[in-house]
Amino acid sequence: MMTATSAFLTCGRHRLDLSFPRVMGILNVTPDSFSDGGRHVALDDALRHAERMLAEGAAIIDVGGESTRPGAEPVSPAAELDRVAPVVEALVRELDALVSVDTSCPEVMREVAGLGAGMLNDVRSLDREGALAAAIGTGLPVCLMHRQGEPRDMQQAPRYDVPVEEAVVDYLAERVAACEAAGLRRERLLVDPGFGFGKTVEHNLRLLNRMERLTELELPLLVGMSRKSMIGKVLERPVEERLPGGLALSALAVERGARILRVHDVAPSVDAVNMTWAVLKEGC
Repeated sequence: MMTATSAFLTCGRHRLDLSFPRVMGILNVTPDSFSDGGRHVALDDALRHAERMLAEGAAIIDVGGESTRPGAEPVSPAAELDRVAPVVEALVRELDALVSVDTSCPEVMREVAGLGAGMLNDVRSLDREGALAAAIGTGLPVCLMHRQGEPRDMQQAPRYDVPVEEAVVDYLAERVAACEAAGLRRERLLVDPGFGFGKTVEHNLRLLNRMERLTELELPLLVGMSRKSMIGKVLERPVEERLPGGLALSALAVERGARILRVHDVAPSVDAVNMTWAVLKEGC
């Protein structure tokens, strides 16, 4: 586990060094993800894509079996497991990868932990019934994400009664406290501000500009903005042309304290993150 005196996060049999920013490669095994839906559904395709991302410098592979794009409908636990379990097992067995699983489902959490996953990444911050107990039982670190609403309706005129950065910090602080009260130790937690999850473009831009507020939580910060609509709306670019904007956002996120960058395009993101870090650590 990561403590105030250690930069390492224990993720199953892996130790993740977070003394510098790391890149998490996205591996969606869903037919309907917003930017790469259906491309990696076949097990061999998923395995080869993960292998490429690891070779390009990804420290973590984040596997998702339920789309959380705006408008997405939930899937059953059985369907989600059918998608992710074979992929997690193959990544662990054949590539010895540090695998994160993007899930809110207690059944999936328990199953993938048994298959060797090293981290859980929950967009619902363990507030689904049974999720907190399941996460505690796995012994794995968990990323808690801020969101407003559910994927099917979260982008329908989102609004906040306080500045968005305050709402995000308050929500995450509450979820961290709930986790600790239930017995999930703080050193097993990470937090994600949830860009694009119940937020307008203006909310997203303000949140990134003031993201240093999240360092008040004193937990590792995971950020995912890769290919998101905020880039498309600001730059007027389709999904396949959003990489330059995403690299700029990754650099800004690192400057504001991010320790894990969740991305689709690993190789250029690793270069952007490492170059930003070199500047920030100049002379240190």
